[in-house]
Amino acid sequence: MLVIVFGAGFVGKPLCHLLKGAGHEVIPVVRHEADGFSACDITDPLALENLRAEVGQVDVMVHCASSSKRGNEDRITRYRAVYLEACRNMIRVFSPARLVFASSSSVYGQTDGTVVDESSSAEPLTETGRILLEAEQLVLAYGGLVARLAGIYGPGRSYLLKRYIEGSARIDGESPDARGRWINQVHRDDAASALAHLVRMSEGPGIYNVCDETPLRQRACYDQFNERFGLGIPEVLPPDKGRLRGWSNKRVSGASLRASGWHPRYPSYFDALDHDPELLPSIIK
Repeated sequence: MLVIVFGAGFVGKPLCHLLKGAGHEVIPVVRHEADGFSACDITDPLALENLRAEVGQVDVMVHCASSSKRGNEDRITRYRAVYLEACRNMIRVFSPARLVFASSSSVYGQTDGTVVDESSSAEPLTETGRILLEAEQLVLAYGGLVARLAGIYGPGRSYLLKRYIEGSARIDGESPDARGRWINQVHRDDAASALAHLVRMSEGPGIYNVCDETPLRQRACYDQFNERFGLGIPEVLPPDKGRLRGWSNKRVSGASLRASGWHPRYPSYFDALDHDPELLPSIIK
């Protein structure tokens, strides 16, 4: 199977390694030229057409590119270009190749701590979330698969631990003993293996949540951090509901993906902290 991976970065690079290890031919694509990678701006239809002429027809395309800052573009413009318009471009240029789209669990806007699965209402709280949902609908109409990824962490990236070590962490709540909101995460390597699993699936269209098996309340997470690092428990502050990614409070269920045969290597954040030798040293430098 010939697979083209758009966005061979934090998640896409290990995905390419997994696919190659499984015997597939892989074309890793990044925005700027790099050794061993094809270069293409997925927001540029002509660039995609030129890439298609160069590599030929593929069996599967994976969109896991990020919306990292591009010049003077604002966040909304970047999201629309990188996710919605890029998916539209890919479908037009590479059809009938199957499409796997890496979206986000931020499309769930629930704030009451409820468990959400793929049948739950998706009503994003932010414009960026609404753009992702629109891109998802485009992919599903094409017959593709959507992976709604929880917060991704891994070597060099752990928002929770970094903020705790820096002293800028907080617990969302209105009383001193508040437990805070629910946190949903997935290790980078598990995100990559989930996408590889979806590449191999023949089913479609469909949506799958990608997360570990252990949602954490903020206080429970920081209690464990305090046991390990002894830096105390962050203060409780009123929720910042103006966050760029929106303020939600839900527990994301990945039961559907696990029922299809995929299981995370790291069932919880603290499993990864204990067993990924690169994670902790990369955050505490």
